Amino acid sequence: MMPDLYETDFYAWTQAQANFLRQGKIGRLDVVNLVEEIESLGRQQKQELKNRLGVLTGHLLK
Repeated sequence: MMPDLYETDFYAWTQAQANFLRQGKIGRLDVVNLVEEIESLGRQQKQELKNRLGVLTGHLLK
């Protein structure tokens, strides 16, 4: 069920995963997709930091 929800309604999937975590229902988690999303979030944050540092460096060099 959760992989289907992941594909059809990402927001609802995220809310369900958060609720499972809060309730301690670890066995109900969509682990495969959850790992993928956490890794993706980490990559996005790293790239955003690089971009902002580049902008800051550019401003400092002006």
